[in-house]
Amino acid sequence: MTVLAMAGTAAAQDTTEIGEVIVTAQKRAQNINDVPVAVTAVSGEKLDAIRSSGGDIRIFSARVPSLTLESSFGRTFPRPYIRGLGNTDFDLNASQPVSFVYDEVVMETPVLKGFPLFDIDQVEVLKGPQGTLFGRNTPAGVLKFASARPTQTFEGYARASLATFQTVNVEGAVSGPIVEGVLAGRLSALVQHRDHWVDNGFTGEKNVLEGYDQWAIRGQLLWTPTEAFSALLNLHYQHLDGTPRVFRANIIEKGTNNFVDGFERDTIYHDAASRAVQKVESSGANLVLTYDFGGPELTSITAYERVDTYSRADIDGGYGAVFAPPSGPGLIPFPSESADGIPFHGQFTQEVRVAGDNGALGYTVGAFYFNESIKIDSYSYNTLAGGAQDGFAYQNQKTESWAAFANLDYDVSEALNVGGGIRYSKDSKNFLAQRTQSPFGAPPTAILRASPDSSEVSFNLNATYQATEDMNLYARVSRGYRAPSIQGRLVFGDTLSIADKETVMSYEAGVKGVLPSARARFDAAVFYYNVNDMQITAVGGGANFNRLLNADKAVGYGFEFNAEAEPVDRLLLTAGFSYNNTEIDDPALFTQPCGGGCTVLDPAGPIAGTVRIDGNSLPNAPKWIANFTAGYSWPVASGEIFVFTDWAYRSKINFFLYESAEFNDAKLLEGGLRLGWRAPETWEVALFGRNITNDRSLEGGIDFNNLTGFVNDPRTIGIEVKADF
Repeated sequence: MTVLAMAGTAAAQDTTEIGEVIVTAQKRAQNINDVPVAVTAVSGEKLDAIRSSGGDIRIFSARVPSLTLESSFGRTFPRPYIRGLGNTDFDLNASQPVSFVYDEVVMETPVLKGFPLFDIDQVEVLKGPQGTLFGRNTPAGVLKFASARPTQTFEGYARASLATFQTVNVEGAVSGPIVEGVLAGRLSALVQHRDHWVDNGFTGEKNVLEGYDQWAIRGQLLWTPTEAFSALLNLHYQHLDGTPRVFRANIIEKGTNNFVDGFERDTIYHDAASRAVQKVESSGANLVLTYDFGGPELTSITAYERVDTYSRADIDGGYGAVFAPPSGPGLIPFPSESADGIPFHGQFTQEVRVAGDNGALGYTVGAFYFNESIKIDSYSYNTLAGGAQDGFAYQNQKTESWAAFANLDYDVSEALNVGGGIRYSKDSKNFLAQRTQSPFGAPPTAILRASPDSSEVSFNLNATYQATEDMNLYARVSRGYRAPSIQGRLVFGDTLSIADKETVMSYEAGVKGVLPSARARFDAAVFYYNVNDMQITAVGGGANFNRLLNADKAVGYGFEFNAEAEPVDRLLLTAGFSYNNTEIDDPALFTQPCGGGCTVLDPAGPIAGTVRIDGNSLPNAPKWIANFTAGYSWPVASGEIFVFTDWAYRSKINFFLYESAEFNDAKLLEGGLRLGWRAPETWEVALFGRNITNDRSLEGGIDFNNLTGFVNDPRTIGIEVKADF
């Protein structure tokens, strides 16, 4: 957050912590109140607090209105949802309607989106379709991450913490001039560790799962030979060695969404825990060139990203099977142990744009190119034979996309600004897959191929009206687009599934402003959207694979609110909440429900063993989200004592397309606390806690075998020391 004196009446001329927030939601720096988009920016103390104790990207879930994130993989492969729109698909080439843009580079493959957060300047959450400036696969919104950039003065920091489960986080950066006024550099690094803390009650082994070792590094060089030209080179790398998400068999009480009696978060009963592993390695480079022509500014962004990963887990969440006793806990119809990996991946992107401000007219015009190749290997293992491989299939996918876009805004008067944008996108995919080994003794499949392609026009129209000196009203109509998707998880199936392109029309209106007398800033929005041919994923049900479908329509509506205030000196408050109502609208749509004995609540479908899902809410789409932070400090000698607390709440979510009594979670409420002493820009020492009430909530389920679920992390408590220089 950029902190400046609040603009407005004389009563607001004193400097406060509630200042101007600068965002780049329209690919140029603007005051957040002037942007006709619902956008939330997270930075400063809140960002530092929620990142305590080794949190990955999922820490933002419910800490921004209308945003949730979850994962059945763990610290990698986050699945984001904005205003209820997301994708539960767990295949490694899954298409998601929420895009991640990291230092102006799109991260398309889901595993790339798990790059750890460190030395971050600001995070922006853009809600609603962003297809004009950010392209395809953004019909729900964009998460934008901006790393701290090299500086022309020498500076840096080091932060280290130790917490429950021997959780260690060490992070630091050093920045400054290399050639005075011409070349600056910044080197940032992160090291994270957590011991295993989950015991295996089946084998009697202690501390066998949920640990990890992760490290990452980023180097940047900023070359500014003239005032008009700059070149920023960014090189980054990460390595993760840990265990996957822990699945827990039959932890849900049948007929309810309650945990069974005796459930303990630190104990599992697995017969394949010793083979569980998760490894991720990714690296990338991007070069951002800018040239200021004395008005128009030319920007070129060239980037290459790569990732390889392997994740193997005990999917059935228990031991043995009913036909191979002993087995448990509860009913284990059959064992399931599988793995997925990316042995090869490469993503190249190129964007060129010109942006400027010609008096009353502001503009951005550009072109974008995307090329990705990915190979996915899927494995099945026979747990009862010591984990011997008994199934294998592979997928190869090549994607190429290009687009041209333009965005304009015009000051009709001092009070009224109108704008709009348009983007033409062209996408093509070449996909092949084959099963060479079946765990059920089926013969190998032929090489199955698909080559969907599409083109689409995205657009937005908006208007901003300055109602008073301190308050703006805005309205926005936007159309988003998601390219066709393909799945071929053939180890447990015989056919490919393809989802046609989807389009979204969104209507939004809001108000943004400051209240000088109250020393506060706020924004609020109401919205409605209509998704045509919505891509949805039928996860699990009868087997360990996904099936892509197109729902005829889905609709959503709701409202959002954000506020920041400093009602008295040194007391900083933030609050946010949202309401989202989502509904699948397709009377002819049906799917296969759970195969693990759940209590299905939907009416029967036209084919035996199926149910209709018309009228159901979208998966992982809570109606209510609320978050709150409060910080206060007391001057002491040359520093200050401070206390900071943050809270996040989300209401009930369903895990799958169908509704059942078991596969949902009633609510989640997590709180954090920091208490410490700091000397500004010198030292900080703090005690912290995450999930301080030790909330215990289901975050997802596995439905094809039994009543298996996975849960949120327990309470952690630690100490952190930070030094600035």
